[in-house]
Amino acid sequence: MKKTITLLAIGAVALSALAQEREFLPPTMGWSSWNTYGANISETIIKKQADAMIDKGFFEAGYNYINIDDGYFANRDENGRLIIHPTRFPNGMKPVVDYIHSKGLKAGCYSDGGHNTCASKWGGETGGVGAGMYEHDAEDCEMYFNEFGFDFIKVDFCGGVYFHNDEELNLDAKERYTAIANAIKATGRTDVVFNVCRWAYPGTWISEIADSWRTTGDINASWGSVRDIIKENLYLSAYCGGGHYNDMDMLEVGRGLTRNEDITHFGMWCIMSSPLLIGCDMSTVTTAGRVIMTNSELIALNQDPLGLQAYVAAKDGEVYILVKDVQTRYGKTRAVAFFNPSDEEQEATLEFEDVDLAGNIKMRDLVAHEDLDDAEDWFTVSIPKHASKFYLLSADERLERKIYEAETAFLSAYQELESNQAKETAVYCDKAVFSGGAGAGWLGKRATNDLQWRDVYVFEDGEYDIEIAYATGETRSMTMTVNDGQKKTFSCNSGSFDKVGTVTHRITLNKGNNVIRLYSGSGWMPDIDCMTLKRVTPAGINAVEADPASDAPVYDLQGRQVSPAGTTNLPAGIYVQSGRKIRID
Repeated sequence: MKKTITLLAIGAVALSALAQEREFLPPTMGWSSWNTYGANISETIIKKQADAMIDKGFFEAGYNYINIDDGYFANRDENGRLIIHPTRFPNGMKPVVDYIHSKGLKAGCYSDGGHNTCASKWGGETGGVGAGMYEHDAEDCEMYFNEFGFDFIKVDFCGGVYFHNDEELNLDAKERYTAIANAIKATGRTDVVFNVCRWAYPGTWISEIADSWRTTGDINASWGSVRDIIKENLYLSAYCGGGHYNDMDMLEVGRGLTRNEDITHFGMWCIMSSPLLIGCDMSTVTTAGRVIMTNSELIALNQDPLGLQAYVAAKDGEVYILVKDVQTRYGKTRAVAFFNPSDEEQEATLEFEDVDLAGNIKMRDLVAHEDLDDAEDWFTVSIPKHASKFYLLSADERLERKIYEAETAFLSAYQELESNQAKETAVYCDKAVFSGGAGAGWLGKRATNDLQWRDVYVFEDGEYDIEIAYATGETRSMTMTVNDGQKKTFSCNSGSFDKVGTVTHRITLNKGNNVIRLYSGSGWMPDIDCMTLKRVTPAGINAVEADPASDAPVYDLQGRQVSPAGTTNLPAGIYVQSGRKIRID
C-alpha cells in the first residue's frame, strides 16, 4: 500500500477508493434477504431494501451489496433455462438488478451446488427443485453475471448433501465448488464475489477458489447461536488472508438480541473480518441497531487494508482476548477485543506484553468513541455477561512475539466436512492444561497432516531458544523444520495426554517472516500446546549494568541495533553495548 488508510470513519466513497488501491477486496458489506424474509421475497421488497440502504445511512457507512437469497426460482424450462418466479418478480430479474445498480449499489444472487435449493427441501419452495447449478454451471453463470449483471453469488449445498435433498444426491464439495469457480471465470467477469456456503470449514483448498466461505451452520437471532459461531471461529485466523475470509453468516443485529449481545455480535464479526451482511429489514431497523451497524470505528477493523482475522492471544478466566494488526503489519497499532461468552460479569486483565506491545499505550474505546487514559504494562476491565469490549491500542514499542499458540497455527489438512478421525486430519481441541485452554491434535501419520506457524516474525537475524509444549501419554516423535532448512526430530512423552511436557532446541531465524513446521511422516504426533521463542542474549551479557562505551553500537533488549555508534540521543533505559547491559539516564 502506497497510501496510508487511517482507522477512522470510512464511508462508501472512501471504501471504493480503498478497494481500488489494495491488492485484494475487503470483506463484503451489504444486506441479504434470508434472515427477515426467507424465501418470501419479491421485486417490491428488494427495491425497498435498496432504497433503505441509501436512506438509512448504511451505504454511507460502507454497505453496498443487495443480495437476493433463495426464493426467486420457478424451476427450469424444457431447454434447462432457469425460470424466474413470475409472481414475485413479474418483470424478470434484470430490471431488479438494474434498479440496484442505479442506486450505486451492487447486486448479489443465490444458487446451490446440487440440483435443488435449500428452500425446496426445507421451505416448501417447489420452484427451487431443479434450480441448482449442478449440470448447468456454464449457462447459469452466463445468465447471472452477463445477462442479469449480478456482482456476487452465494452457493449453498443442500442439493449436494444426501440428507438435504430428496434425490439423496451426495456430491464432492471440492469438485463442485471448483467447477463453479471455473464457470464464473469463463464468463469473463473478474469482479464477481464468490461465497461458498457448506456450513463448515471446507478445507484449505477453499481459499484457492472462493472469496469467502461459511464456517458454521445457519445463524439465528439468539445469544446461543451468536456465541457458538464466535467460538467456532476463534481458532480459524490462519485461514484468513489475502482477500479470502471466514464467513460467520449474516447479521442478526436489530432482531431481538440485547444491546450488549448486538455489540458483541457486530464487533466480533468486525475484528474477525467476517463479511457483514445485514439481516434485518433496513427500512424499519431500530435506531439502536442502525447505530451499532454503522459504527465507523468497528467497520474500519473489518475493512482494514491488511485483511486479517484477530487471533486469541490470551484467556483470562472465561474471557478471550483477541488481537490483530491494523494499518501496518507488525506495527505499533493493534486492535484488541475482550469477549465474555459467559452468563456472569467477568473481570479480565490484559498484559500488554501478551499482545506484543510495550511502553506507553494509548487506548481508544471503539464503541464509546472515546480515548482512555494512557496505560503501561497492563489493563483491567469488567465485562458484563454476553458483552465484549473493543479497543485500539497504539504503543511506543512493538515487541517480538514470544508465544505462538497451536490454535493460531495453520493445519495443512484441516477440514470440518468429514470426521477428522476417519479422515485422519488434525483438529483444534480444547484442553484445560494447555496455556490458552486449547491446542492442536490428531497431527501426523503423514507429512502433509502438519502444523505450521507461518508468521514467525523477528526484527533482526538471530539465534533463538525454542520450546515446544506438548502432551502425550505414549512415546511419539515429531520433526521440526525452520524455513525448510534447519531440522530436528524430537522424541516426546509427557506421561499423559493431560500433562504438559516440553522439548527445546536452538534455532536461527531470519529477519522478517519465518515458517516453523512440525510434522511426522509415519506415526501420530503429540498434541501441541504452544511454541515459545526467546532470543539468545549476546555472549557476555549478565545482570550487571555497566557504564556506556563511547562509540560502540547499541542494541535494545530485543537484540535490535538502535544506534550504530554511541549512546547520544537515545532515550533513558536499559540497553546492550559491547556485550554488557548499560543504563542511560
